[in-house]
Amino acid sequence: MSEREGSDGAAAGRERVAAALEDLFVIATRELRTIVRTPALLALAAAFAVSVVGVAWAGTGGGGGFVPLTLDLLTFVEVLVPLLAVAFGYRSVLGDRQTGELDVLRTFDVERLSYVGGVYLGRALALVTLVVGTLLVVGLFVPLLTADIPTFLAINAAADSGVRYVRFVVLSAAFTLVVLAATVGISAATRTTRTAFALAAALALALVLGIDTALVAGLASGAIPEDGLTVLLALSPNSAFRGLVLSNAVGVVGGADVAAGNAALNALGLLGWWLGSLSIALWRVWPAVEPIEE
Repeated sequence: MSEREGSDGAAAGRERVAAALEDLFVIATRELRTIVRTPALLALAAAFAVSVVGVAWAGTGGGGGFVPLTLDLLTFVEVLVPLLAVAFGYRSVLGDRQTGELDVLRTFDVERLSYVGGVYLGRALALVTLVVGTLLVVGLFVPLLTADIPTFLAINAAADSGVRYVRFVVLSAAFTLVVLAATVGISAATRTTRTAFALAAALALALVLGIDTALVAGLASGAIPEDGLTVLLALSPNSAFRGLVLSNAVGVVGGADVAAGNAALNALGLLGWWLGSLSIALWRVWPAVEPIEE
């Protein structure tokens, strides 16, 4: 290969990458516009925000400190985020398939990664902004309701500090991204609305109740040994998220360390769900096209 041919190949590669990125951001922008124009999703977003504010205001957290607020909101986030992810994501790819827009995009030689990445990015921006924005606003209750306590902004890891609450917010964002990826994977793999909704609802039910209930039952019956529970907990997104919050944002309750599992395994569990779900979406978004033999 000559130097000129190599230069031309590199230039073509850069152009292809630039085109793929442009397609990704165009699709992401379209997804954001779709969400803004969907009254049902806006109503769900408002209901989530009002519910979180209500829980924080009625609970002990707002007036008790950042750690009590985190404990008040932890289970609430575990339950509501999967439900929100189902609403935001279960028709994300399926809707384009049913309207024929997916076929149109393929005629423009849109890359799989650009399409799936754009759909996921647009939906993720909307959902993460909702979750993070609401939690940050609620976090303002602590300094407002505990103005006589001068330690709410302490950076000591052992203190009830704003740093701990920020960790909770960051982990909530990561949990949101993981569950949304799983929902987009289901949307890409299904072909009918009924199947997509059934699988997405089953996923949400399994995350909220099913997996944890099965682990408790297995532990109680002796089918699951106690020394293997840490690994199994990391395989559940909800359990992994809960463990990371307890170990990094709570730490100590009543002077005793909380049982939070293994932080590294929990992080790997969430990462595995995220990568696996997006890989399924890339694989199933449309069938592979065999090259035409001349």
